[in-house]
Amino acid sequence: MSYILIFLMIGGLILIHEFGHFCAAKRNGIPVRQFSIGYGPKLWGFQYKETEYRISAFPVGGYVMPAIEEMEDYFAFPLKSRLMFALAGPLSNIIAAWAVLMVISIIQSGFGLQSVLVTPAVSLWTITVDFLQSIPALFSNPKQLSGIVGLVAFGGKQIQADILRLLSLSVILNINLAFLNLLPMLPLDGGKIVLDILQRLRLPVRRVYLPVALTGWALILLLMIYVTVNDVSTLLA
Repeated sequence: MSYILIFLMIGGLILIHEFGHFCAAKRNGIPVRQFSIGYGPKLWGFQYKETEYRISAFPVGGYVMPAIEEMEDYFAFPLKSRLMFALAGPLSNIIAAWAVLMVISIIQSGFGLQSVLVTPAVSLWTITVDFLQSIPALFSNPKQLSGIVGLVAFGGKQIQADILRLLSLSVILNINLAFLNLLPMLPLDGGKIVLDILQRLRLPVRRVYLPVALTGWALILLLMIYVTVNDVSTLLA
């Protein structure tokens, strides 16, 4: 049961992230062609107005695809709209982490100004700083990286159907999802933000945007394969 809870929680965090992008797109007049939880072939979905909502085969992420034909159509949107679209996903995870920390604090200490504002803010800052300090170690020791298989296995052992442990793990994963997506690498949100700013500075980034994005996708795919093999090897060891 614990493993199912972890799997559903990860899906929920991805949904929060992509829903943030979706709301920002709608708010800024960016039409959305697809809203997907997961990558790859469609398992289930439906069409509503201009947007196809779908659940895809590989539950390792998700995407909100604008309804554009060419990159020029994307760059035609104001820079502010594009930045808000990119930032909304990570910001949604940070807000979700804050909300969960507030719930934990209220459960442990009761309702009050300290438990609603101060304690969650301090906890969020501490977790964020710890995570940011750990990023260099992830690149220097990639065996520390884990994919969805490892997260489900580790989380299932840790929470043991304890709701507070589940909530605490969701905070950590929300922060991970938010700040990893802000790394300056396409197709991550941080890479989109960097290239959008460079484009505004009149640098010739439009013609390299797609090749760089495709290269980024290839690297992420290889990383997913690596961490999955690493997770399975660790479980079987």
